[in-house]
Amino acid sequence: MAAEFGQAVADGDMEGLIEGQIGDFKTGTILQGKIIGMAGDDFMVEVGLKSEGVLDKNEFDDPADVEIGDTVEVLLEEVEGDDSMVQISKRKADRIRGWERIITEKKEDDTVEGKVMRKIKGGLLVDIGVPVFLPASQVDIRRPADIGIFIGETIEAQILKIDEQRRNIVISRRKLIEERRTEQRQRLLSDIKVGDLVTGMVKNIADFGAFVDLGGIDGLLHITDMSWGRVNHPSDIVRLDEKIEVKVLSIDFDKEKIALGLKQKDASPWEDIEQKYPANTRISGTVTNIMSYGAFVKLEEGVEGLVHISEMSWTRRINHPSEMVSIGEEVSVVVLDINKDKQEISLGMKQTEVNPWELVAEKYPPGTIVEGKVRNLASYGAFIEIEPGIDGLLHVSDLSWTKKLSHPNEMLKKGETLKCIVLEVDQSKQRVALGLKQMTEDPWMEAIPTHYQPGMIVQGKVTKITNFGVFVELEEDLEGLLHISELADHKVENPQDVVQVGQEVEVKILRVDLDERKIGLSLKRAQWTSDQEAAAEKAEGKAGGAADGGAGGGGIGGIGGDDMGHLGTDKITFGGGN
Repeated sequence: MAAEFGQAVADGDMEGLIEGQIGDFKTGTILQGKIIGMAGDDFMVEVGLKSEGVLDKNEFDDPADVEIGDTVEVLLEEVEGDDSMVQISKRKADRIRGWERIITEKKEDDTVEGKVMRKIKGGLLVDIGVPVFLPASQVDIRRPADIGIFIGETIEAQILKIDEQRRNIVISRRKLIEERRTEQRQRLLSDIKVGDLVTGMVKNIADFGAFVDLGGIDGLLHITDMSWGRVNHPSDIVRLDEKIEVKVLSIDFDKEKIALGLKQKDASPWEDIEQKYPANTRISGTVTNIMSYGAFVKLEEGVEGLVHISEMSWTRRINHPSEMVSIGEEVSVVVLDINKDKQEISLGMKQTEVNPWELVAEKYPPGTIVEGKVRNLASYGAFIEIEPGIDGLLHVSDLSWTKKLSHPNEMLKKGETLKCIVLEVDQSKQRVALGLKQMTEDPWMEAIPTHYQPGMIVQGKVTKITNFGVFVELEEDLEGLLHISELADHKVENPQDVVQVGQEVEVKILRVDLDERKIGLSLKRAQWTSDQEAAAEKAEGKAGGAADGGAGGGGIGGIGGDDMGHLGTDKITFGGGN
C-alpha cells in the first residue's frame, strides 16, 4: 500500500491525501468523468473527487443514448457547492473543446456546418461546436421575410471573422452560396448550349415572365415562351419553387443571360397551319378575348384567330363586338387569310351566312320603286334603309330637279318614310343609288321651256340678294337670276338699293338655258315694256278713243316683237317633292 499510495496513506493519513488531490483540481478545469448512476432524470458523474457531480439530462444532445459507465468530459465549475456536490457542466466543456478545435482546425473563409439554435438580435445563433453568430443579412442571397424558418435546420456557412480574445465567430451562409453559385455558373456556361433541355427551380415571378434558377445562374422564361396558347399571367403556368424542365433558346455569354422556353419543348401548332386551316374553311372555335376592334377565337391549343368587327355581320351596324359575341361562347367562323410568319389568322363570322348583297341586284334592279326610312343625313345626301341592314344613298343632287339645296335637311327629316327609285346597284361596293326627283318627269325637258320663254314678262318674289344679283322665285322650287346689271338703266352698286327680299317684282325672261338649267331675268327691260305700252295707249286715245278695241289689242300684242305679253303669269307645277 505504501508503494501505491505513499507513506502518508500507509501511516493512515487518507484525508490529507484527498485534500492534496482536490487542491490539484482548479475551477475551470476540464475533467474526465464517468457515469455511475441516476438521480431522478439526471446523471451522477464520478470525477475523482470526494463527492460526485450531477449532470442535468439537458446537458446531453440525446439523453436516451447515455448509458451507465460512459465517460464524459466536464468542466469543473465549483469543487463543493451549497449542496456539498461538485458543480460540473458537460455542455460548457463541449464548448471549450469545440472552440479549441475551431481555433486549431479552422480559419477565416473556411466552411463549417452547424445547427441553427434560435433567433437573437440581428440574426441567428448557430451551433458549430461553439455558438456562432449568423447576421440576418448573411442568411441568404435574397433575405427571407422571416429568418426564423431556419431554426432547427443544419446549414453550411463560411467563417467571416474569428475574434480569439472575445471567443466570437461570425459566419455567412450567403457568401458560401454566392461562391458556389459562381462556380456552378462558370461550369454551367461552359457546358450549356442552345437547344439543351435543362431543369431548374422557379425563383421569381413577374408580369413579363419567370426567373428559373439553373444552378448558379438564373434564366428568363418569358411569358410569350410559356405556352403556344394565350397566357394572361405567368402564375397561370408556373409556381414559385416549382421544379420545371425548360429548353435553352439563347445564351449571352458576355452578360451571362440565358433565355428559356417552355412551349418550345413541343412542336409549334403553326408548323402546318395552312394545311390544317386552308382559306374558306368553316370551323368552330371559342371566343377568348374581346377588343374594340374585334374578337379573338381559339381554334385549338396555341392557335387563335381574329374576327374583325367588320367581318361579324353583312348588314348589322355594330358599335362593339360584345354586341355579337361573349367570352367563352362557341362560334362558327370561316378562315379568310393566314400569315404564318406573324402567326395571325383572319376569320369571318358573316361569311357563314349568305351575303344579302348578292341578292340586292336581283331584288332591286334600276327603276324599282322602294319605300324606306331616312336613317341618317349627311352633307352629301341621305341614307335610306330599304330593308334591315341595306341602305341606299339618296344624293343631294337627286332630291329635286329645280330646287338648289345645300343640305338634305332642307327637304328631309331623319326618321321620315319616303318613296324613291333605284338608280344603280354596285354589288362590289355594296352601294345602292336612289333618286327622289326621278320619281317625276324632268320639268326642264318640256314644262319649263314651254311655259317660260325668252321675252315673257313674269311676276316673282325676291328670295335672296347677293353682291352679283338677285334670285327671284317664279314659282315653288323654280328660281331665276336677276343680274345686278339688269336691275336698272343706271349703274347699281348695291342691289338692295333697288329691291328687297320678299318684294314682288315683274321681270322679263332674257334666256332659258336648258343645259345649265338656269333662267336669266331682267327688271329694267320689263320696265321698258311697260313704258312703251303706256305711250301706245295715249297715242290711241288721241286718235279717237278706244272705239276700235281690236286695234288696241293688236297694238299690245305687237309691242316688243317676241315679248309675248304677260303669258308668264300662268304658273306651272313641278314634281320631285315628297
